[in-house]
Amino acid sequence: MTIHIESLSFECIIGILDFERIEPQKVTIDAKIEYEYRDNLFINYAEVISLIEIEMLEKKFELLETAINHLERKILSIFPNIEKLYLKISKPNIIKNAQVSLSNNWLNI
Repeated sequence: MTIHIESLSFECIIGILDFERIEPQKVTIDAKIEYEYRDNLFINYAEVISLIEIEMLEKKFELLETAINHLERKILSIFPNIEKLYLKISKPNIIKNAQVSLSNNWLNI
């Protein structure tokens, strides 16, 4: 099975620039979660969404790299039946004429 979480949007503190440490900015997160469904063992996507939002709001990351690695570790520790995880964090308003994103894939073996 594959869960697709697309365009999860909220505002949080993220970035290294002075103004990014003061004013929350919009982030958009996409996730793709692959797992084997069996014997009623499933992943509640609402719990994954809540986890992502809470971690991003509480941690106030400076770097996208730090944020995405933290989310990966947290998600895989809580949902060990995930086989593959893809995360993408976008900052759609940080640059006037571009959307900046960072993504990565993980295998949980």
